[in-house]
Amino acid sequence: MTRIDGHVLTGRPQEAATRCTAFAALFDPTTFRHIERLGVGPGWRCWEVGATSTSVVSWLAKRVGPTGLVLATATDTAPLRPAARPPVQVRAHDVAVDAPPPEAFDFVHARLVLTHVPDPEQALRSMVRALRPGGRLLIEEADQALQAHACPDEYGPEQELANRLRKGVRTLLAERGTDLAYGRMLPRLLRTAGLRHVEADAYFPLVSPASAALESATVEQLRADLVAARLATHDDIERHLAHVAERSVDPASAPLVSAWARKV
Repeated sequence: MTRIDGHVLTGRPQEAATRCTAFAALFDPTTFRHIERLGVGPGWRCWEVGATSTSVVSWLAKRVGPTGLVLATATDTAPLRPAARPPVQVRAHDVAVDAPPPEAFDFVHARLVLTHVPDPEQALRSMVRALRPGGRLLIEEADQALQAHACPDEYGPEQELANRLRKGVRTLLAERGTDLAYGRMLPRLLRTAGLRHVEADAYFPLVSPASAALESATVEQLRADLVAARLATHDDIERHLAHVAERSVDPASAPLVSAWARKV
């Protein structure tokens, strides 16, 4: 069985790399907009939690400059090594298990992390403890229940098939413990954690080449599981992948909820 782990579905490196690239293309602009809004700048000390690529890490490094710090942590640090030069430090760390880093941070960010760790409450507490007074926290998670369809405009058989396969993927995720409505909980979780000045918004990619790439990689990685669970046939999957490649369907991605707050 393919295991869901972090941002990727392990076991097929090519599709995993495609998913990471697609996530960056889809969501980096939204993440960068929020980081700019929060005022991250020269000299700031930042912790990028659970990073699986260098895009946000490298962008933060430019913002904080040579007098700042960007600590990038993950359980697998291999993808982060190309960015490991000042002001970036790379460190192996499991946010749901390990104590927070000893540094006091001005800014902590985690994207698509909390729903993929065994103890999200512990992970969030760790991030809050790592903030200095006045420090900012930005958490971003998908909320697949806010928009459950691959094709919200279901006007033909291609779109109907896409939505049926998306329902199958959601079924597998839910069976493996993913909270499909987690994103909308973020404001409440930040308040419960004692943070103040809580705000949030959501970004919904409706049509994008990155969404199409993400859809194809996800379905391909889950092919065996979808078939084994009788949620789809190999023929269903082949037809859907062809539709995506031909752009006869434009699969949407789940909305990304961004929530930010300040430690008092």
